[in-house]
Amino acid sequence: MTEAWTYRDGVAPDPDLSLIDYDVEATNGKIGSVEEESNVDGDSYLVVDIGFWLFGRKALVPASLVTRVDPEANKIYLARAQDEIENAPEFDEDTYTDVAYRRRVGDYYSSFSYAP
Repeated sequence: MTEAWTYRDGVAPDPDLSLIDYDVEATNGKIGSVEEESNVDGDSYLVVDIGFWLFGRKALVPASLVTRVDPEANKIYLARAQDEIENAPEFDEDTYTDVAYRRRVGDYYSSFSYAP
């Protein structure tokens, strides 16, 4: 399960760089902005506020979905489409750090027929 929560080789952001407020781009357009991040080895993720197109919603995005971080443009690019992020297990402020929830999210994204 830790593979989902680890940045791809060559993609991990500079540890001194905050990704908070970076725009997040799915494969088919902007989905929101980073509200929270974790860069812990094997437990890296982004909490993305997707409320601008789904009122009041957030999504937990495993680090393995990040394909590129562009500090000059303040953008993060993901390997998933908007609807795939939208259909992920619902974000819950109280449980998003729980192992069971993380397993559900990791299993959801790994269920796609193509590599994340």
